[in-house]
Amino acid sequence: MIRFLGRWIARAALALIGLLIVLLIPVGWVETMCRPSAATATYVPLITDPGQQRPESRTLMTYPEWHIVHAYEDYATVIATGDPHQFSYLKSIWGFWDSLCTLSRETGSHGGFDLPTKQMVYTIGVSFTVELGLKAAYEESIGRVFAVMRGSRHSALDDLSALQAAGYAAFLQQTPWYRWDFRTDAEALAAAATPALRDRERAIALGIEFRAKAAYAGVIAAAVAGVGADELTIRSIVAGLSKAKLQAIDGVTILSETPAGTLIETPRYRAFTLILQAIAAKGGQIVEIAGNDDIMFTALSAEPWEEGEIFQMQRQGQEDYRHLLLVKVTALAETLNALPGRGMVLEQIHDY
Repeated sequence: MIRFLGRWIARAALALIGLLIVLLIPVGWVETMCRPSAATATYVPLITDPGQQRPESRTLMTYPEWHIVHAYEDYATVIATGDPHQFSYLKSIWGFWDSLCTLSRETGSHGGFDLPTKQMVYTIGVSFTVELGLKAAYEESIGRVFAVMRGSRHSALDDLSALQAAGYAAFLQQTPWYRWDFRTDAEALAAAATPALRDRERAIALGIEFRAKAAYAGVIAAAVAGVGADELTIRSIVAGLSKAKLQAIDGVTILSETPAGTLIETPRYRAFTLILQAIAAKGGQIVEIAGNDDIMFTALSAEPWEEGEIFQMQRQGQEDYRHLLLVKVTALAETLNALPGRGMVLEQIHDY
């Protein structure tokens, strides 16, 4: 009996080691095949306070986190009218690592891919791969069977889970994922479940998923509390707009006047995108952001290729493409204003 248990423990250990190796393969690929080339930075920052400067490479390395946000948006779009097994989980996983490879190479002329950022990006990448891999294994097998048995019309919990997915995707635009109340979602599914077989399956399967995420979110929240969260504000220098026009933009705090323009402080993330878009629309020019002269943004268009892009991918559930573009900060306002004429829609400006 002891020998029997020993064999199964050994097999389980080997399986775990094998799984770990598989998960680390994309990390090894990025580390060996996607290394940044060395380059010397020549830009002299106008914002000289070190506490207000950010590494320029972070404008590139914030995208992997946003790729996950966009994946949840795509998933919500797909299941709004379809079923979870119709979402391409492997395509979304590959998109994460493929874009990371391109961006890792691009960081060479923007300060490089530093170790703390690597640890963060690789951790979320492996976590994302595990999450979507497990979800794909279930939804494309057992979940698909229950969806076929249900028929073409959504059940009550299909519709509710689609609404929850859309709410979660919107929440991620401005707030870290681990602050989402997954337990409330699980409880809502259990309370709304009908006797229909599909509803029972959704309540159980998604209930397990949400409670597991709630537990993991608690661990991440505790870890973040221990090391400190990212700063929620960022400083920029803006020219071409009066104080009155700047103050009229929600979220803008004027700090001082400099020879190059007005120093402002704003929120980060989605709010930052909307603020810079408003500054550009009013005729202002963004001179510098957090001590940097280059910034990346994503835009959507019906075209599979756009001039100046460093990476592109087709969105799931949509008939358009996401383009990653890197521009000089001083050219950002002009570029944003020109997007509609190019048939493009601004999606996200990636701060640092």
